[in-house]
Amino acid sequence: MKKITLLFVVFLFAAASIGYAQGTVTGTIYDASTNGPLPGANIVELGTSNGASSDFDGKFSIKTNNATGKINITYVGFGSRNIAFDVTNGDQDLGIINLSLDNSLEEIIIVGTGIVDLAEDRKTPIAVSTIKGEDIQLKAAGNVEFTETMKNTPSVYVANQAGGFGDSQVFLRGFDDTNTAYLLNGQPINSPEDGRVFWSNWAGMSDVANAVQIQRGLGSSKLAISSVGGTVNIISKTTDQKQGGYLRLLGGNDSYFKSTASYNSGLNDKGWAFSVLVDHWQAHRKYAIGTEGQGQNYLFSVGYKPNDRNTFNFLITGAPQYHDQNFSDDLENYEQFGEKHNDNSGFLDGERFTERRNYYHKPVANLNWDFDINEQLDLSTVLYASWGRGGGTGNLGSSSNRVRNDIGQIDFDQIVENNIATSDSNGFGNFGDSYIRRSSVNNHNWYGLLSSLNIELEENWTFNLGFDGRLYKGDHFRQVNNLLGLTGFVDNFNNDQRPDDYVFTETYEADPWASLFNFADEANRTQFDYSENINYLGGFGQAEYSTEKFAVFVQAALSTQSYQRTGRFTGTGNGLGKSEKLNKIGYNIKGGLSYNFNEKHAVFGNAGFFSRQPYLDNVFSDIRNSNDLVEPGVDNEEITGIEAGYRFKGKNFRLNIDIYRTDWANRFLTFSGPELDNGDFTTYRLTSVGQIHQGLEFDFEYKPNNGNLTLRGYGSLGNWKFEGDSPFTLANDQTATIIESGEIPLTGTKVGNAPQSSFGIGGYFNITDNLSIDTDYNIYTGLYGFVDPEDVATASIDGETYQAERLPSYDLVDAGITYKLNFGDDKIIFRGNVKNVFNSPYINQLNNFGYFLGIGRTWNASISYNF
Repeated sequence: MKKITLLFVVFLFAAASIGYAQGTVTGTIYDASTNGPLPGANIVELGTSNGASSDFDGKFSIKTNNATGKINITYVGFGSRNIAFDVTNGDQDLGIINLSLDNSLEEIIIVGTGIVDLAEDRKTPIAVSTIKGEDIQLKAAGNVEFTETMKNTPSVYVANQAGGFGDSQVFLRGFDDTNTAYLLNGQPINSPEDGRVFWSNWAGMSDVANAVQIQRGLGSSKLAISSVGGTVNIISKTTDQKQGGYLRLLGGNDSYFKSTASYNSGLNDKGWAFSVLVDHWQAHRKYAIGTEGQGQNYLFSVGYKPNDRNTFNFLITGAPQYHDQNFSDDLENYEQFGEKHNDNSGFLDGERFTERRNYYHKPVANLNWDFDINEQLDLSTVLYASWGRGGGTGNLGSSSNRVRNDIGQIDFDQIVENNIATSDSNGFGNFGDSYIRRSSVNNHNWYGLLSSLNIELEENWTFNLGFDGRLYKGDHFRQVNNLLGLTGFVDNFNNDQRPDDYVFTETYEADPWASLFNFADEANRTQFDYSENINYLGGFGQAEYSTEKFAVFVQAALSTQSYQRTGRFTGTGNGLGKSEKLNKIGYNIKGGLSYNFNEKHAVFGNAGFFSRQPYLDNVFSDIRNSNDLVEPGVDNEEITGIEAGYRFKGKNFRLNIDIYRTDWANRFLTFSGPELDNGDFTTYRLTSVGQIHQGLEFDFEYKPNNGNLTLRGYGSLGNWKFEGDSPFTLANDQTATIIESGEIPLTGTKVGNAPQSSFGIGGYFNITDNLSIDTDYNIYTGLYGFVDPEDVATASIDGETYQAERLPSYDLVDAGITYKLNFGDDKIIFRGNVKNVFNSPYINQLNNFGYFLGIGRTWNASISYNF
């Protein structure tokens, strides 16, 4: 027994000696992008206050308190790294340790590198922010909108989150999604018809995004796209070369549940690899009542690398989903029925039912080829396609037949009773006496080819030439979804090709999977039925000259776009057959220069001009019902942008300051007008609107020497106003007749829908090596409501400048916590998020129909197993 005790004591003594043995760890810290040393980098032994700094050559030496452990290396503006050490058997040299810029994407494996226009591919700076995939998956997974990843960025505003899953909007420097270019792996995703981005179609991006890069203003995109507000590059996962994957379960408020599984095979010795991800989510509501949602997400990618010069990758991804919608409303209704009230919702046969359900399935596929021709030439080409199927439901029949109960919800059971009571002997109803649910279907086929050749002739010169071609066809019609107690519905609206007593008896599900193949043929379409064809062909080029101190670039693009409508209903008199084909030429040119005073200080300036073709929906006077073009014709919009900036990067602190001015001339605006006494809807068209957006932006980051804290902040001070006078018309949507026309003076009226100034601060704090917390605080002010042309004109007559209602300023706090357990190369990650921690009430938008209230406190929590 004494021997055993003695051995045990000796063992403990030896273990303690090993655990507390000291040694020296050395290494050299490099900037991965320039391959140069990083002087003044902070090195801290984790779990202690023991630290050191790198010298002028990036070299460091630290005498550790323990025999084994990790050192944390930080440098402001760069991503930190934890490196394991072991000095049990003597001192250790870790060699060269590369740090990547915090905005850098170089460690992310992407194919089509010549197609994706990243800011770091050009030496002349722009106003840019990058969100990494890890932050996206931690902060914006589950019941948090993917768009929320962008909100802690200067001049970015995310609105309408209360509308339902995927119904949010993003504004960049005051411009909405129709005037901001959104790219997925370099491919445009804005609708060619009207420029909109429907985020519900991209509900799976939080799971498949490797990074999001927000380029404000002129941006670095070489395509012939007019990024008035900016360019947002979403970079998705493709085929990962490393074997592994993850499993995740996530839950949140209002019965939200999400499960995700992902696996990567890794690259085998024959050059093949594949990656797969599948996901399912559901919830009985997002926040407001009647906002149920459900969807899936899938990604399959296969890569092939036959040699060092060629890489091929095929990817297909999609996010089929349905979600019930909540629209804006009067404040009186919220006060009477509560902040979660939803005018569209009610009950049918004891179950929640809605008038408004969005459903869509948009598979996206692409085939990439990267060809490293030689040391001076490389070619990237992508062939892509998407096939969108789905639409949105609404009422068909007289709105006077929409019955509400005493709590403001639609009484669908009473509607069924009324439909049966007023139907004929066959159980058929009609437009005047009945109320049913229809679907407005928006199907499309979109094909494109992008190719870019990068040329490096000399050490200081880089050239790029490229081609961009797109073919798009969209089909739009209405079909019957739910007859609500009827056996048929009589409707011959705008279709003289059918008898007056044409009866619709077939119904079609509002389901994203069914919509792929099960939609109405031409004989079962009602209200409207037409197609839109848009063909696009463009070329682009860029030249850049750079030295260690100086860089200058020039960039230009030219494109032609054709529009044609094909109608299958008579419509308002000229709806049948093909319209004339209209062609429009667009172009852009931009350039800039930068100067680095030293390793800490740099300045730059950029300028550009865009001549942007109008969207198809603005070219036709009544797109649903007529082949007639708008008279007088809609010209290209003209955008002039200038920007300048200052960059500071020190040992613990970095600061970016940007100023900008965007002059937008000849803008075409269309939006809903007042409802007429007979129930007809109207549309305003303003054909020559001018806007000036100017402002100042800054963002900063601070990392103290201990490496456990990262503090970030931003600010945006904007002044966005309309400028000049614009002709306008007010037209009846049903008859296409002009009700009113004239000219509206707009000078001095503030641009609404996004806050003109916003500020934010946030940070990460590592409590231990495995436990961290993060928080963000945002302030929004100078937020104006929708600008009504009638109000502008009335104020002008009275000698006044109209200003829309200024909404109250508000602030929000979000917080999160992460805990990681490591098991060798595997890990388990626990994550919790709370949005709007203090449950602050606020209004985040006022459109032409009413107010959108903000979302109160919400939460989610997840557990992931990464292997």
